[in-house]
This record gives sequence, C-alpha cells and structure tokens, in this order.
Amino acid sequence: MRTLVVDTLSTIFFFTVFATFSEFVIAGMDASEVLTTRLVMVPIMILTGRPYTRWRDWLFSRVRPQARMVAVATDVGAFLAFQVPVYGATLLIAGATVAQALTAIGSAILFMIILARPFGVFVDLVRRATGAKVAR
Repeated sequence: MRTLVVDTLSTIFFFTVFATFSEFVIAGMDASEVLTTRLVMVPIMILTGRPYTRWRDWLFSRVRPQARMVAVATDVGAFLAFQVPVYGATLLIAGATVAQALTAIGSAILFMIILARPFGVFVDLVRRATGAKVAR
C-alpha cells in the first residue's frame, strides 16, 4: 500500500509541474485549457501512477540493465509506450483542438525522452526515502 501511495503522489507532483509548462508555454493552450487538462489528469494519474511504475519495474526486471545508457533507454521506452496514448486522449477530452493536442504530444514526447530517466530516479529516491519497496 505504501508503494501505491508513494508512486501515485510522486507521479502527480512530478508531471503536474512539467506538463503545465509544456501545455501553457510550448503548446499555447490558454489557462483554462491547461487547468482543465491538469484537473482531468489528476484522476488519470491516480489511476495510472502505480500501474505505470509496476510496468516500469517489470520491464527493468526483464532487461536488468547494467549499463547506465541501457537503464536510460529502458526508462524512455517504458514511459513512451505507456504514457503517450494516455496523454493524447486526455488532451482531446479536455477540449484541446487536434492541432493543440498534436503540438502538446510532440513536445511531451521530447519532454518524456528528457524526463523519463529523471522521473524513474525520482520515484526510486522517494520510495527509498519513505521506506516503500524499490524494485530491482
């Protein structure tokens, strides 16, 4: 149960900060669209935070990366495969136009590539700090 709470709250905190920036500054969504998207995303992150980290843990248990670059690639691949479809659907549900959604997804993919490993490290650090189970 502790891991579920830690993973969920870590996901909400980490990605609310970065997604808000992407949607507002890069995609050009107005404040009400960003707020709507963030409000829609909280329940989605509650529902997907732990399943994503379980998926990530499972993938790491299979790949067992020894080299740093393999760990980075594993985090990036895990995140893109899981989160891109969830994010795209959320943007459209929140009222973004197709052009805005594609722009946000495009920038999000770049951010996901950049942030996937830091997020994985962040989750592992928060798990260790809170005594939650750290896979691997």
